[in-house]
Amino acid sequence: MSEEQSQDTMATKELQAIIQRCQILEEEDFREDDFNLFQVAGQKCLEEGYAAQVLEVIQNEKNEVIFKSMGWNLICPLVRCILSYKQEDEKREHCLKILDRLVQLCNPKELLLGLLEQIEQTSGEQISQTILFLLQPLQSVLLKLHSKKSYSVGLSLSTILNQLSLLPVPYTKEQIQEDKLGLCQCCNAVVDFAKPFVDEVKNMEASTENDDKELKEELLKFCLNSLKYPLLTAQLDQLHDDIEEDPLRHFAVGILGILLDIGELLPIMFSHQGSRNQNWDNKDFLDADRKHSADSLACLAYLVFVQHFAIDCFPMVFSPSYLLQRNMTHIEVLLKRTEESVLTKGLDLLGNCLLRMGDKSLHHHYLEFKGFISAPQDLVKVMTLCPIEHLRRKSLKILQLYIDKFDAAGKYTLFRCLLKTSNHAGVEGYVIQNIKNQIDLSLKNANDNKWFTGPLLVSLLDLVLWLPEGAETDLLQNSDRIMGSLNLLRYLVIKDNEYDNQTGVWTILHKIEQNFLKPLHTGLNMSKAHYEAEIKSKKENRRESHNFNTVCSVTVGGEKMPNMTTEMQLQVLHSALFTFDLIESVLARVEELIEVKTKAVTDENIGGQMKHLMS
Repeated sequence: MSEEQSQDTMATKELQAIIQRCQILEEEDFREDDFNLFQVAGQKCLEEGYAAQVLEVIQNEKNEVIFKSMGWNLICPLVRCILSYKQEDEKREHCLKILDRLVQLCNPKELLLGLLEQIEQTSGEQISQTILFLLQPLQSVLLKLHSKKSYSVGLSLSTILNQLSLLPVPYTKEQIQEDKLGLCQCCNAVVDFAKPFVDEVKNMEASTENDDKELKEELLKFCLNSLKYPLLTAQLDQLHDDIEEDPLRHFAVGILGILLDIGELLPIMFSHQGSRNQNWDNKDFLDADRKHSADSLACLAYLVFVQHFAIDCFPMVFSPSYLLQRNMTHIEVLLKRTEESVLTKGLDLLGNCLLRMGDKSLHHHYLEFKGFISAPQDLVKVMTLCPIEHLRRKSLKILQLYIDKFDAAGKYTLFRCLLKTSNHAGVEGYVIQNIKNQIDLSLKNANDNKWFTGPLLVSLLDLVLWLPEGAETDLLQNSDRIMGSLNLLRYLVIKDNEYDNQTGVWTILHKIEQNFLKPLHTGLNMSKAHYEAEIKSKKENRRESHNFNTVCSVTVGGEKMPNMTTEMQLQVLHSALFTFDLIESVLARVEELIEVKTKAVTDENIGGQMKHLMS
């Protein structure tokens, strides 16, 4: 006999020896040494490939009491062996049968702790593998429990989700199809794992048993956790038409199905800001991790109203404005995140709610409700700060949609707010163009001109027709706003006569000249002189160096630009001069129009006085 065979034989002999010793003892007579020797011998047999021998021992009815008391200690080496063997390996099959036998024999509480410990200890690629083959035995153990079953179900679900949260959520179509780390497969397997416990709650028919209520609460926690991870960051929308059976969408349907079955979908959607009814028994859960619940409920709102999961179960009695109000808290949560998939959910949810409404149908008093003022501000942040171009464009489109849904008073309030808070010349220029459009509508409709004519418009123009830092304002950085303001002023001078003065612009003309036109003239002269001097200096330096590709830096609009060649710098400086020329030409046209209109009125007044004297 070889040394290796001798060692293998010793492993099985050690196990047989401890088994024979314990067979003659009563269960209460087992000592700590017996447990230790059993664990060491059993582990050695499994690790050295003697799973068949261990299976034979555990299937012997004489050994049932031994394995009932001590068998759970074999869970750790058993799991390691199962993971190490290939799928088709006979030894793996033996190990799985041992595990099944342990589930039948062992104390369910001890076995539960052993199984959960193995799930907690795995990492990397083994996380999903371990969870997938332990779900069935774990379910069987939980179904055998009587006392504290709800707590154990909750502990199992949270342990599984905590481990799965260590895995990245697949993002692209290819990643989801490949499911390299098994997250998608695991998620759907966990829904199946929870099914018997969901059925218990579903069939309990308003039971007053505490354990029944607690089981419902644990399942609700599981659903909320699942909505936060992985569904909140899952890219569900782009895959809708490309993958016939997207596993993450399937998981989302499963989670909403559980919420429906346990009767919690509508209550959590219509509770105050997502929290449960204040009469709910579990006050601790009510107060626990509100930020966590906010993310989960925002994702739930997206799944129902954008993806239309479980929409058939949703009461169709609510007005579009009410649904927008209910969802505004969720929209705010989503738009404050930075992940592409989460921002997309926020934009889609807001857009979907707005599309249900007619233009001008949203009363201005809604701006007093939480979220209605912060939503456009969040959209502006996405438009100006988000590095993803298609989200910036989408945000701009939804901002316009949002503006269109308000009545005139609401639009007026939004414009004032955005002009004061956006701190971005491009956004301010966009708002000014919207103001111009509203003035045009008001002048064409004499019955609806309160907000964008007369004193109220004058108050709004005070925020538009001025330079924040007078002549020293950075004209290049503020060029979008300045051009928008000049175009608005040109429009007002052309459309509104001094006699009619519907807009009030002629009343404040002197103020506009002092606060806007004169400082703008001075600022243009200063800026052009500065940039022309810069151009001259660069050209002289280029001639002296005889090198057209010298790399150096330049400051434009108060910001230092990346290192550029002299030729590149000159192009930037000339572009700035072109912008100043453009502003100057529009400014000259505005001043010409003002002069012509003022002169015409003056001439008419003089003519009237002469006629009066001659008569």
